[in-house]
Amino acid sequence: LLTKFLFPQDYKGQKLAEQIFQGIILVSAIIGFIYGYIIEHFGWTVYIVMAGFALSCLLTLPPWPMYRRNPLKWLPVQESGTDEKKPGDRKPKRHAKN
Repeated sequence: LLTKFLFPQDYKGQKLAEQIFQGIILVSAIIGFIYGYIIEHFGWTVYIVMAGFALSCLLTLPPWPMYRRNPLKWLPVQESGTDEKKPGDRKPKRHAKN
C-alpha cells in the first residue's frame, strides 16, 4: 500500500505521461500560433498554449490508474546471516609494493 503512494507510476506509465504531455503542448502551440496569426494577436497564442499546459498537467500529474498498469516487481527482503561488522573491527588493507 505504501508503494502505491511513493511510486504512483511505473516506467511505462511515465513514458505514456511524457508522450501525452509533449503531444498536448505541441498541438496547443501549433493551434495557438495559427489562431494568433490569423487574428493578428499574439496574446491569444499565449492563452492557448497556457490552456494546453494546464490540460496536460491535469492529465499527467495525478497518478491516474492508466499510469499504473505495469507495476514494478520488487524482490523479497532477504535476511542477512552475518552480523554487520563495526568499522573499527575491520583490518586495514595493505597495498602491494611494486
